[in-house]
Amino acid sequence: VTTMKLNIAYPATGNQKDIDIDDERKLRALYDMRISQEVDGSALGEEYAGYVFRISGGNDKQGFPMKQGVLTNTRVRLLLSKGLSCYRQRKRGERKRKSVRGCIVGADLAVLNLVVTKKGDAEIEGLTDTQVPRRLGPKRASKIRKLFDLSKEDDVRKYVVCRKFEKNGKEVAKSPKIQRLITPLMLQRKRARKAAKASAVEKAKSELSAYKQLMAKRIAEQKEARRSAISKRRSSRKASKKAEE
Repeated sequence: VTTMKLNIAYPATGNQKDIDIDDERKLRALYDMRISQEVDGSALGEEYAGYVFRISGGNDKQGFPMKQGVLTNTRVRLLLSKGLSCYRQRKRGERKRKSVRGCIVGADLAVLNLVVTKKGDAEIEGLTDTQVPRRLGPKRASKIRKLFDLSKEDDVRKYVVCRKFEKNGKEVAKSPKIQRLITPLMLQRKRARKAAKASAVEKAKSELSAYKQLMAKRIAEQKEARRSAISKRRSSRKASKKAEE
């Protein structure tokens, strides 16, 4: 009997739920579908009527992950490099041939990952009926402003999400370091970088003009030395001709 585990995620609440399906008729609705395609929930059971699920990935029985873009329902060996899914580069410039499962759903899959894109009328216990609170708040200054609907004049540091917990019998508060926060020190460093860049350009210009003047002086000296050498040669020739006469 073919059994497949469906890992259903609902981003709106942050919950996930695993269900085991061994009914071949229900599984047949998933066969030959690809990653990113949507499945009608009523095909998986009456309790999922009205729901729409999107296939986001999966693993076969040996644990090899499905890879988007590999249009087969079998396992293949691909030469993978940095930036591709199912591979993490260990050395710079490294490529590796790895086994991956195609993106078409088949009977050899052990786990199939689904994401709820449309909620039905009935609640699913453990998935849509409970909310998982966000443990951490945003860290970037612009995202904190967006969350609390702040203007640029408001102080972002007063709105950072602070997490309090017990440690060794004491209450400890932790808050993230705000990224991309514009402070007077940051502006001072920006001005210093700009001034250093401008001074480097001015220095390069002055050095170039000095080099051109030096080159012109050297060329003039070379021309003068050549002229004097030619005139000496001519005078020596004239003197030799007069001596012969």
